[in-house]
Amino acid sequence: MKKLLLICLLLCVTGFCYADKIAIDNFVVKENPFATDEIAFVAVDTAGVIQENVNGIFTFTINGFTEELKFDKGTAFYRHKIEKSSFVYARHQNDDGTHSTLYYVYRHDGKLSLVKISWIVLLAIPLALVLIGYMFKRLIIIAIVVFCVFLYFNHSSGLSVPTFFQSILDGLKGMFS
Repeated sequence: MKKLLLICLLLCVTGFCYADKIAIDNFVVKENPFATDEIAFVAVDTAGVIQENVNGIFTFTINGFTEELKFDKGTAFYRHKIEKSSFVYARHQNDDGTHSTLYYVYRHDGKLSLVKISWIVLLAIPLALVLIGYMFKRLIIIAIVVFCVFLYFNHSSGLSVPTFFQSILDGLKGMFS
């Protein structure tokens, strides 16, 4: 009888024990230190500290392609070579919402330098050009030329128009949530 009571007690106690939910709410993109021309995704908290408890396979959308990244101690390696300077737009969706970042990967001298681009900058540049063109009628041609150069640079570096607007919308959603 005591063994049966002990077994029932253990079953009840283990029924209330749950594992912590592992989720990636923030991440950064860095140069892969173990391979050339590759990048790594690092799960961090809001203070920028690596979350070493993140292990397993997580789904990311990178430049429109769905990738399964295997995280080990908070770091996952993206095994695609970066041949030239380009934009990397990464999104991760979990129960807490969608988390996305846009980086410009500058390739020089066999190294990669990553620059995080805020959605505010993406929105501010075209708005500033329109405002300058509106305020100074003589500069409207220059503003149009600069805007075309801006669009060409974005397109040639891999930032398409839908990705441009998606990055701005994700930033706005993050601001209001």
